[in-house]
Amino acid sequence: MFDHRVLKHAKVSIIISLIIFSALVFLVSVDTIIQHDHDDSLHHPSSSKGIPQVLEESHTEIKLEAGVVRSTTTLTLSHIALKSLQEENQHREVEIIDHDDHDDDGGGNTLVAPINVTESERISWFRGKIQEFKILKSDKLSRQFHGRVLGFFGGNNGCEGQFFMTWISPATSFGSRELLSVQSVFKVHPKACLVILSRSLDSVGGYRVLKPVLDLGFKVQAITPDLPFLFKGTPAESWFHQLRKGKKDPGEIPLFQNLSNLIRLSVLYKYGGVYLDTDFILLKPLTGLRNCIGAQSMDFGQKHWTRLNNAVLVFDMNHPLLLRFIKEFALTFDGNKWGHNGPYLVSRVVEKLGKKPGFSFTILPPMAFYPVDWNKIDGLFRKPKTRSESKWVEAKLVQLSGETYGVHLWNKQSGKLEIRNTFV
Repeated sequence: MFDHRVLKHAKVSIIISLIIFSALVFLVSVDTIIQHDHDDSLHHPSSSKGIPQVLEESHTEIKLEAGVVRSTTTLTLSHIALKSLQEENQHREVEIIDHDDHDDDGGGNTLVAPINVTESERISWFRGKIQEFKILKSDKLSRQFHGRVLGFFGGNNGCEGQFFMTWISPATSFGSRELLSVQSVFKVHPKACLVILSRSLDSVGGYRVLKPVLDLGFKVQAITPDLPFLFKGTPAESWFHQLRKGKKDPGEIPLFQNLSNLIRLSVLYKYGGVYLDTDFILLKPLTGLRNCIGAQSMDFGQKHWTRLNNAVLVFDMNHPLLLRFIKEFALTFDGNKWGHNGPYLVSRVVEKLGKKPGFSFTILPPMAFYPVDWNKIDGLFRKPKTRSESKWVEAKLVQLSGETYGVHLWNKQSGKLEIRNTFV
């Protein structure tokens, strides 16, 4: 997972963490920060009107005046001209297919099951649309998955940590927030290798989206997943076989969201490493963490977690807990209940296991990965209106400089929030 002979545990001072978090708050909304170009070319990589911008320097001065955190941030941005992968290398060994930007692998509105229908009606709809769910297919590109992953992590890349993300939406939807999440990995793990399991990003358009990170010398690659291979030999193999035949109810929740829950478990089971959601901002190295999952909430009186979350997972290859998670997914899949196949699933499994021997893993407290819960995340996006809110923001910044490894932005709740000048 990590080369402990090379990596050393980084001690991050309070001021450094404040600087990082200040930059985070100012960067997560590109419309608020970057007004130099009116077109966001990260969302439209083929547009000739906008050129992607990359943060070169961030100078932040933070002061504590009358108990209120104040900061002044100066950002230096540079323009990067993009070329397609074919323009860079016409003889690339692995074929890259330029997918239609509207091919969302099942994430678009046209592939969302109808609501207020019976289960049989929904299954009938799914059978009629199943050929449009490209994520379910195995083709020439996807069958190269295993070899490409091994080649990327092996060879001469010198990876000091295997990281995974998933993206089962259009390449054009991979925007500034997601790119910031990718950049945060390399901010604290500059020699890490990151694989994004995605058919849409494994394309010319996807390459152009990721090129600002690649141009900085970081090792990130989008690879089309081969789901039959990933699920083979696991309890999910039979479930997926039935799904591809149209014999499973996909549920009202978009299927791609539930598949993402299964893919992250399977890829870690096959290869080991770190999985991160694309709305998670890493603030300090994960060096030293092994076989761990984070609690989203706790009963501090009982000193026991009340809910776990699967937005961050750190596990060895073939870890038995991952196999239990996969088994639970296959046995209890319900596409109609939000979170049932994700956070609630990992919580159910760990609760059932109790202290059963043979499962060596650690549950980290909420402050590790989820220092701000989903129902309070807006507090990081708006200006405090009361003294109490100001004190909360101030205390949260101090907490982030301690035992916190990163911040989950809960994009489902914060994705449409506009950044306000919180610290001035």
